Amino acid sequence: MREALPEPLPDDPLPLAETWLAEAAKAVKTATAMSLATVDLDGNPTARMVICRGFDPRAGWLVFYTDRESAKGRALTARPRAAAVFHWDVFERQIRVEGPVTLAPDADSDRYWNTRPVEARVAAAASAQSRPIPSRAAFLARIDDVTRGAGDGIPRPPRWGGYRIWAERVELWVGQPGRAHDRAVWTRTLLPSEGGFRGGVWSGTRLMP
Repeated sequence: MREALPEPLPDDPLPLAETWLAEAAKAVKTATAMSLATVDLDGNPTARMVICRGFDPRAGWLVFYTDRESAKGRALTARPRAAAVFHWDVFERQIRVEGPVTLAPDADSDRYWNTRPVEARVAAAASAQSRPIPSRAAFLARIDDVTRGAGDGIPRPPRWGGYRIWAERVELWVGQPGRAHDRAVWTRTLLPSEGGFRGGVWSGTRLMP
């Protein structure tokens, strides 16, 4: 019989989500890739792929890094909520996380920035992400300018940093034969706390597929 969600459901979905991420990392090159959905000030939804760079199941957040002046950054400034989806065909598993978004601490952003390859730091510093540019050559010229002026290093631009998505709603999905998929959702109330949020008790239920 194919894998199903536990019966009864766990009180907290995040430890199981952590296990799934760890198992995916051993089998899938892009295991931490996730679809990130935001809504801008005019109510227009947008989704794009980003990389999850950290997950803290105890605190209840996941983090990604980007240019905060990009389209996604502007959307998150206007409406600081997001939805993220991980999907792994090889396991027929999916995780959905929804909730409010806060800026990651500068120390975390600096720490991650310094782990990036030099070429990635140069490209991020050179790119005004999501802004128009007349040609590919113009962008490569910006990269050359940053490279020449780098000196002893490439500091993290103030506009570039992390976002934490705080898990307010989590859905876990396991594919089943005949599309009789196994699906469950957990929700909780988040209360503002220093540095983000603290979560209340989870309430979980199975959903029909």
